[in-house]
Amino acid sequence: MRDQSTNVDETAAPELDTALADLAASDTLLVALDFDGTLAPFADDPGQVGALPGSWAAVLTLQRAKGTEVVLVSGRPLDSLARVTGAPSDMSLVGSHGVEWRVDGHDQEALTAEEHDRVARIGAALDAVGERFPGVVIEHKPAGHGVHTRRVSAEVAAEANAAASAAAHEADADVLERGGKDILEFAVRHVTKGDAIDRLRELRGADAVFFAGDDVTDEDAFRVLRDGDVGVKVGEGDTLAGHRVADPAALTDVLKQLARLRAVR
Repeated sequence: MRDQSTNVDETAAPELDTALADLAASDTLLVALDFDGTLAPFADDPGQVGALPGSWAAVLTLQRAKGTEVVLVSGRPLDSLARVTGAPSDMSLVGSHGVEWRVDGHDQEALTAEEHDRVARIGAALDAVGERFPGVVIEHKPAGHGVHTRRVSAEVAAEANAAASAAAHEADADVLERGGKDILEFAVRHVTKGDAIDRLRELRGADAVFFAGDDVTDEDAFRVLRDGDVGVKVGEGDTLAGHRVADPAALTDVLKQLARLRAVR
């Protein structure tokens, strides 16, 4: 996990090519992918995004390849992830950063009554904050809530986030707060995408893992990758990933390459 820079590394292509070729030789490969900002560009309306056609075609090719499983691992609620991707029923989905699962019946443990009460209490506090900041959207998720600030200025976003943080922690002292791109999230269950990757690796008996993501929350997944795995950071920002591409369009080429290699192994 070498790349800690904030710049896109345009010289890393040969190294990534080699890593993909080695990865493609694995007997059992888990291909785990974030969605927003990775397979799909961001949009002001999260309900209107879609995966880039070339990336999605590569994903479907990988899904059909022998010894290969694709799993979409997202911060979105599971229902939202299924809706915007249109993923086939046999494709595994993990939503809410690892709380919700559609993986051959391997469901994450349901929230307890106490956790449901905590979610409701935090949500009410955040709704009150949202009313104070027009343009800030409060998204309610099964295990928490997101404060979206993509539609407001940086100054308003900072003020709204500070207010949301104070309100959420006042409502629940044990709430988990995590930031992302134009979103601040609050959850009652301390699970991460890294926990999801570890569990998926074990469930599938995967010899190797490919993971691509763009956001701060994806660093939890990069952190658990092992020797022989391949992590690809999409876009700029500090990262634990071993490789980096400029944007979702550049990731399309990576996924196409991996799909070609995996199809002919």
